[in-house]
Amino acid sequence: MEIFGVDIGGSGIKGAPVDLDRGDLAQERHKVLTPQPATPDRVADCVAEVVGHFDWSGPIGITFPGVVTDGTTRTAANVDKGWIDTDARALLGDRVGQPVTILNDADAAGVAEMTFGAGRGRKGTVIMLTLGTGIGSAIFVDGRLVPNTELGHLELHGHEAEKRASTKAREDEDLSWQHWAHRVQKYLLHVEMLFSPELFIIGGGVSRKAEKFLPLIEKVRAEIVPAELQNNAGIVGAAMAAAGR
Repeated sequence: MEIFGVDIGGSGIKGAPVDLDRGDLAQERHKVLTPQPATPDRVADCVAEVVGHFDWSGPIGITFPGVVTDGTTRTAANVDKGWIDTDARALLGDRVGQPVTILNDADAAGVAEMTFGAGRGRKGTVIMLTLGTGIGSAIFVDGRLVPNTELGHLELHGHEAEKRASTKAREDEDLSWQHWAHRVQKYLLHVEMLFSPELFIIGGGVSRKAEKFLPLIEKVRAEIVPAELQNNAGIVGAAMAAAGR
């Protein structure tokens, strides 16, 4: 069974048909840059471009980098503030001309990893963290999602955590892998103190380079592993949501 998934990020918007039996992309994904400013109308045009690239007809799952409740986007940390309280389901559904399902991007990535990736079969508390333009989070308790947690906005040493420990922070400040890993370590220790997870899954594009920073992280009791679906997890999770999985 194939369903289309789109992952809206702070720097890129990517999508592809997903084979839900395998939990993987059915075709090579198509990606466009996130417009600046990332207003609802401009992002909707980009989503339509990604979907149109495949001439897709049928249900579409779409992730959003913020809180989503019943198809409405409630926050907008890394996109234009015009998204706040926007009926994204109506806007994007109208633009692509297909039925759409909208959900938080890290929640989508987490669901995919818990079903097909690093969290498969894991019980207890599992936390997925996506390190990218910001930091997304998804918390699972015995496989059940606690939606819209947004742990990237926790305050850490007087700063919003994602301003210090996201991939964007590493790139903007030209940090060494070791320096950045130390920041990520402080963040993980803070999250661990609050939630005591058995497992951290680290996702986002930087998960492809896990060997450069994960071995540098110390003192965290929980197991730490890279996302197996890497940066495709959000697309897969979006398609799963559109299929009602």
